[in-house]
Amino acid sequence: MSGKKRAVAGFSVLHRKEVRPRAKYAVIHRHRSEYSVSTMCRFFGVLRSGYYDFVRRIGKPEKDAELAAAIRQQQEKSFNTYGYRRMCLALKSKGIHCNPKTILRVMKKYDLLSEIRRQRKWVNMGQQLHRYENLLNRQFHADKPNRKWVTDISYIHTKQGILYLSMIRDLYDNSIVAYKTGTEQTVNLVLDTIRLAMRKEKKRVAGELQLHSDQGAQYASQAYFELTQQIRHYAFDFNTWEAV
Repeated sequence: MSGKKRAVAGFSVLHRKEVRPRAKYAVIHRHRSEYSVSTMCRFFGVLRSGYYDFVRRIGKPEKDAELAAAIRQQQEKSFNTYGYRRMCLALKSKGIHCNPKTILRVMKKYDLLSEIRRQRKWVNMGQQLHRYENLLNRQFHADKPNRKWVTDISYIHTKQGILYLSMIRDLYDNSIVAYKTGTEQTVNLVLDTIRLAMRKEKKRVAGELQLHSDQGAQYASQAYFELTQQIRHYAFDFNTWEAV
């Protein structure tokens, strides 16, 4: 096909291989009266038999459409967090029994895969990281309030996107000392949570308080270290964590 014909078809040589076969068949069918079907199939790198099979299915209901609709409904309820295994269980609870491989195929076909992004462990080589002695040592019990605090960041799926929750919990009674939310998982979210806890509990916190966290980048950062140094005059031991 000439450059002019390629422009009419709406596809360049560079990206035509990136398009799904179904979309290619639709373009071929749309321009079948203008260009040769055989020529367009060669151009798009698809089989004529595949195109004619596509034509035979035009106007017929998709065999996977009903299953896709059920999957889409479950993904909307879960804010697109279900993988195919969990989706299989969710559908079974609704009386829909399918092979997990079939569910995975349909989720891929209709772009219904989970949107969960797994957190990646990364290190900014230009940033100083701090490691602290594990003083808590899995002793998750406190005899008095404000002796042992634990802190972490979790995320909540909302219709507007992911909301990150940073909180500090007192191991004495599992009460929440302070919490902050944000749309980004940043060091500042951690620091603001600690500052809020200090303001709320300043008069009741004893000198032997321990703040326990995992070894996430936020808690190993220079900014976290500097904040703990600024409050050392209270004689608090904030430099304790345990890998979980």
